[in-house]
Amino acid sequence: MTNTALITGASRGLGLALARSLAGAGWNLVITARGRDDLDRVAAELDATTTAGTAGPAGTGAPVTALAGDVTDPAHVERLSLAAPELDLLVNNAGDLGVTPLPRLASYPLEAFKVLLETNVTAPLALTQATLPALRARRGAVVNITSDAATGAYEGWGGYGATKAALEQLSNVLAVEEPELAVWWVDPGEMNTRMLADAVGAEEAAGAADPAKVAAALHDLVRARPASGRVSLR
Repeated sequence: MTNTALITGASRGLGLALARSLAGAGWNLVITARGRDDLDRVAAELDATTTAGTAGPAGTGAPVTALAGDVTDPAHVERLSLAAPELDLLVNNAGDLGVTPLPRLASYPLEAFKVLLETNVTAPLALTQATLPALRARRGAVVNITSDAATGAYEGWGGYGATKAALEQLSNVLAVEEPELAVWWVDPGEMNTRMLADAVGAEEAAGAADPAKVAAALHDLVRARPASGRVSLR
């Protein structure tokens, strides 16, 4: 039986690195991101690395199904769930940093904060709800990507950190309510990604961890399937 994973935010950073790792291990993938051109390039790359002739999660005969769209769009969430009727792993990786330069809470624009909550909290919950029947059928796993900003008081990180704290508590409760699933809320640590560069500058971000190394550790976590809980890959 071939495993299937659904990964959001898969066109770059940790999402792309994890997709590469899983594809190399023979997983079927449903991947999504907002940029269609970038996502199509990723899908073409991943198709080239997977086993020829493996049936894809959408029954297309290809092991990678790429669906561009915004995870805050309910219609897109439905498309993703329909593309993965058999699902072993959901990775809620897509997220937004919010306003940059990072503002103090005293001046955080409230409308922007509502958008951030929609992206970082509501969207992962909506996709989890939509895919739960498939995950339950396979006793699958959910990975919600979080941050140490969810637990630490870092100046300027209040908006982003609050959304990640909310995602962590959703994960915590989901683990109790769905004991047959594995639910991990994973703090990957600082990675050399566009998001970190937007927050701290490209020079500082360049010294952070390679997303490929973090993805390898995350893949090891999925293989080991420990008990549900918070996991730090730092």
